[in-house]
Amino acid sequence: MCYPRVEINLVKIRNNTKKLVEMCNENNIDVVGVTKVFCGKPKIVREMVKGGIRVIGDSRIENLKKLKRFKLPKLLLRLPMISEAEEVVQYADISLNSEISTIRKLSKEAKKRNLRHKIILMVDLGDLREGIFDEEEIFETVEIMISLDNIDLIGIGTNLTCYGGILPEKSNLQRLLTLKETIRKKYKLNLKVVSGGNSSSLHLIEEGDMPKGINQLRLGESIVLGRETAYGNTIEDTYQDAMTLQCEIIELQNKPSLPIGTIGMDAFGNVPSFNDKGTRKRAICAIGRQDVDPTDILPGDKNVEIIGSSSDHLILDVTDSNENYSVGSILRFSLKYGSVLSLFTSEYVKKIYV
Repeated sequence: MCYPRVEINLVKIRNNTKKLVEMCNENNIDVVGVTKVFCGKPKIVREMVKGGIRVIGDSRIENLKKLKRFKLPKLLLRLPMISEAEEVVQYADISLNSEISTIRKLSKEAKKRNLRHKIILMVDLGDLREGIFDEEEIFETVEIMISLDNIDLIGIGTNLTCYGGILPEKSNLQRLLTLKETIRKKYKLNLKVVSGGNSSSLHLIEEGDMPKGINQLRLGESIVLGRETAYGNTIEDTYQDAMTLQCEIIELQNKPSLPIGTIGMDAFGNVPSFNDKGTRKRAICAIGRQDVDPTDILPGDKNVEIIGSSSDHLILDVTDSNENYSVGSILRFSLKYGSVLSLFTSEYVKKIYV
């Protein structure tokens, strides 16, 4: 057995996907299965496909390359760099865009290869990450796009909660539908896709407030962790433990809770502070900040407290635990979105499928 490791329960991933696809399909919404959080691992994507996704979405061309053998449309979620336009038209059928200079480059590269590249034009509804903010600029961009070779404008979309924390609401998503109708009348162009965001939009479906006409959501965290991301609530009939972290104890000793000597900066340039709780039983696990932010994992043993982390060591207080831990014992942790992202990115953490 190799540690640290993330255990991935493929059956639970498939179940979560199936549940979310059914929930969305009942509301005439298609699901893009977002694979970026687990770096596009094909074994996990296979279960999402079995669960019913019909489009694969990822932010990195490197991941879409790995998924070439899946005969489903592939959507590049991060706005393309001009420098990668050639690869974008090769490995992504669709991309999200907001910059006309980039779209022109995609048109040029698609024409070279006799391909048609589909685009969803992104609109900024206030979260202030990607998307065109000014409404007149939206129409100007559409006018240019429809004149370009080998480019198909298939829809408009938005992203919310990822930067500014702005929630998807009936009022702001309705603006997308108004824009779609204006584009239809002005340019005789009937956009097929209105992409209403990510897992943070699911609460609108659950509450019956999703505007009719929003017909696509891009779901990743809800599939992996079984929760919507506007309020962090769990989704009925889904698993929250489809992925878990396991770490091995490499030291277990009684030590003071207050360091001895003059306190300066820690390994990350911060000056730490401590509470004196007397002597405590402290465990060290073989994982560190290079692999995961300690604030993004939760001990399965509720009586264990994470008290700190350095580059390669996770420090825990196990004094109050009822378990008889020893060197070599394995501790389990539940995960948040950020920890899944970093753990899959780390080459030092094993990925085990169960």
